[in-house]
Amino acid sequence: MTAKDLVYAVETSDTAKIISLKEAIKNCSDPWGIHLALYPTVARVLNPPFINPHLPKMYHICRDFLPYLSREGLGSLVYLELLEYARRTKLDEVHAPAPLRSGATFEDIERAIADKDRDRTALLLAAFLAQEGWNRLCRRLLLLGSGYLSHSLGHSLSCTAFILLELLERSDADAWPVLLLLADYFCKGGFHSTPPLSERPPGPLKASLSRAVTGTGFVDLHHTITLYAIERVSSFFNPEEHGHLIAAWTAFFADKEIEPHAFTSPGRIDDYAEFLRILMQRDADLALERIGGMVESREDRSRLCAFLVSGVCELYQGEYDPHYLTGLAAVFWVIETFYDDAALVRNGLYQYLGFLLRNLSLKA
Repeated sequence: MTAKDLVYAVETSDTAKIISLKEAIKNCSDPWGIHLALYPTVARVLNPPFINPHLPKMYHICRDFLPYLSREGLGSLVYLELLEYARRTKLDEVHAPAPLRSGATFEDIERAIADKDRDRTALLLAAFLAQEGWNRLCRRLLLLGSGYLSHSLGHSLSCTAFILLELLERSDADAWPVLLLLADYFCKGGFHSTPPLSERPPGPLKASLSRAVTGTGFVDLHHTITLYAIERVSSFFNPEEHGHLIAAWTAFFADKEIEPHAFTSPGRIDDYAEFLRILMQRDADLALERIGGMVESREDRSRLCAFLVSGVCELYQGEYDPHYLTGLAAVFWVIETFYDDAALVRNGLYQYLGFLLRNLSLKA
């Protein structure tokens, strides 16, 4: 078994091959090397009937789990990735054409998106990148996506953010597959008009996050994921632009009220096997009762994150909603950023577990 063999299995949607190699993948000496080798292929992975590029987004987010995984745990994560990429539709491979001789403005890109001309949009993105550089392209695409948060459940910004962040990690890679993916996505979504910068002050971030982590539904989870994405790309923006993104995010859930969950005395556990037994009962209230106290010390937070990512991988049976991983990374961000507010962090944890365990039970 080589990384090249596994990339080919993903390319050809050979799920049977990957399943037959499950134990070898989980126990291989360099699972992260397999992950890295998948990059050109993952840029073409779609998730119909949704237009959002959930899987390329998930690919970058897997980096967030590295500090918490053993080699064997990383093998389990990579097996999950391989099977998820393999079982989904992919964009046809299109090699980069000759570059445009003329330059490109971002307004040219917006017009091509409005015309739903994917190939021209990708060419213009490449031309804009060549003349303006990565930081300016990332900034402009993310500001463009900020105008469509309610239409896209935040994906117009969050998917774009993590796909671009991975490309920045892979500066030696061919950018064309990613530019084509983003062109395809923005044309399908009709994301063609950059909004004016908001003049409305965004308000205290923590108060808005307290509203965002209310509720355990599919839409509720996206409120948290979207802020996580905004903060991960905040370095691209000046304070006025960052304030605009936060204002756009809060407008995304404008009518939502804070509904803090009532917790009993939160407990803590040291044993992963016990944690997994709790998780397998698929009861978010029970889970929070047993592990909610693990947000209060650095050591316990690290153990909690390690238990969560290992548990999510171990419960994998061959079909997962990618939000099980993107939502997990978002709650890790909440835990590590706002640990001084235990009530907020527990609500974020409850939101994720409520979403995960309810949806897992439907497939049990």
